[in-house]
Amino acid sequence: MDPTVGTAAAPASTDFIRDIVAEDRRTGKHGGRVQTRFPPEPNGYLHIGHAKAICLNFGVAADFGGLCNLRFDDTNPTKEGVEYVESIEEDVRWLGFDWGDRMFYASDYFETLYQYAEQLIRDGKAYVDSLSADEIRDYRGTLTEAGRNSPCRERGVAENLDLFRRMRAGEFPDGTHVLRAKIDMAAPNMNMRDPTLYRIRHATHHRTADAWCIYPTYDYAHPLSDAIEGVTHSLCTLEFEDHRPLYDWVIEHTCPASRPRQIEFARLNLNYTVMSKRKLLALVEQRLVSGWDDPRMPTIAGIRRRGFTPEAVRDFCARIGVAKKENVIDIALLEHTVREDLNRRARRALAVLRPLRVVIENYPEGGDERVAAVNNPEDPAAGTRTLPFSREIYIERDDFMEVPPKKFFRLSPGSQVRLRYAYVLKCERAVKDAAGAVTELRCTYDPESLRGSTAARRVKGTIHWVSAAQARDAEVRFYDRLFLSADPGEGERDPLSDLNPNSLERVTGCKIEPALAAAPGTRFQFERLGYFCVDPDSRPEAPVFNRTVTLKDTWAKITARAGPPTP
Repeated sequence: MDPTVGTAAAPASTDFIRDIVAEDRRTGKHGGRVQTRFPPEPNGYLHIGHAKAICLNFGVAADFGGLCNLRFDDTNPTKEGVEYVESIEEDVRWLGFDWGDRMFYASDYFETLYQYAEQLIRDGKAYVDSLSADEIRDYRGTLTEAGRNSPCRERGVAENLDLFRRMRAGEFPDGTHVLRAKIDMAAPNMNMRDPTLYRIRHATHHRTADAWCIYPTYDYAHPLSDAIEGVTHSLCTLEFEDHRPLYDWVIEHTCPASRPRQIEFARLNLNYTVMSKRKLLALVEQRLVSGWDDPRMPTIAGIRRRGFTPEAVRDFCARIGVAKKENVIDIALLEHTVREDLNRRARRALAVLRPLRVVIENYPEGGDERVAAVNNPEDPAAGTRTLPFSREIYIERDDFMEVPPKKFFRLSPGSQVRLRYAYVLKCERAVKDAAGAVTELRCTYDPESLRGSTAARRVKGTIHWVSAAQARDAEVRFYDRLFLSADPGEGERDPLSDLNPNSLERVTGCKIEPALAAAPGTRFQFERLGYFCVDPDSRPEAPVFNRTVTLKDTWAKITARAGPPTP
């Protein structure tokens, strides 16, 4: 999906942001140009909330024939790294977007940002403050009490320039001085009370190494990076709404000829999920998950490993829309969207997760045949495959009950079922061990009942199976929600104390059909069981599958009862 390609007219499907962009184009603002950017900080892996921002920024640009940059706001070397940069690139590409030759870094502009800072000092709009961090917080005031001017606020231009240049030269340790904007310590908006523009950090940067020991703050570097790149519409989430006056102030007092417009939208909030990078990092660092790509994590790497498709994620972002007010989306809608997509594209397969051996007594000893199976009934082009069938097969242990309840249309002594794609099977008796546990079923089959034959007959139940002789062993991992409550960390509670102890179940000794040997990332529907994806841990001799979503769709019931959420 190339973000440089788009129609000249406004898109048919719109939202309040696209309405603003369309009006700006109609009035000739920015010369009719549309340029957006996706500006992640490389201090963690992206999550599903970022997917919404990616789809919006690249999507708006594409809809209006504009451009979208990928820019890393890499202004904090103590928390950033190459690993995060590479993961972000992979995630954006996986979602289907291409930034072309427009990948930038805030660090590309460090010298320019520094020169703008000196300009602010010369214009009397910035000063070096030598208060400690605690003192700065104290002088800042509260929401109901105005702040106080720092004793350093009236330093002269020459002294400020000298101190700032010595800060750059590395003369001072961390925390000794900061550069602050001189705005208004009594401003109702706390962000306008002489915010910090630069701080000293003797830390090696992943791109500039040790060339700098002072680094711009996000609120200073971000608007200037937008202006330098010619961004016309700076789309960000609602938590930056109170930062917009500072965004405009920085541009107005440095490069007023370029006036990108900041527009805020509601971030994506999912129940049973946390979207804080800090909290996600804590999960990783405390080894509460296997890593950033753990399939229980809401990271794009995690949902990719779990088996979500980029098409489903883009569709989900389109369904929830772009809102002006914060809301919480039911995670069941995301699962529903993934399920719908996988139903169309995932190949069907047979797998038995908790196997029970079945011996078909009237099937020829050493007999072996092939039966035809449909690869995907939703996709005729997917064709068919053949399944091996033999005297001994495996079925799900739950598909047999010695004393079944009413309407149990599976196997029990004397009952009949159809084997999916194959014959009608009758249970004759169960074989038990010394403890009384069922270890094997003895059955017979109707050789005239092959599915699709003229003599095929109907029975009430159909179960899946695999041939014992050709079945392969596999591990299957079942993932549940990582948190127990819909709102992890509600109030003052630590969300890490709300972890679901049963969020991962590993089942070994599963039996799969031979055709399931596939490359990591390949997705299947295990018939009657759910949708599964081959895990990167998988090897040809030891296949591993992750359950992506179940077959049961709770969202359909929710929407039938209450309707979908309003964007």
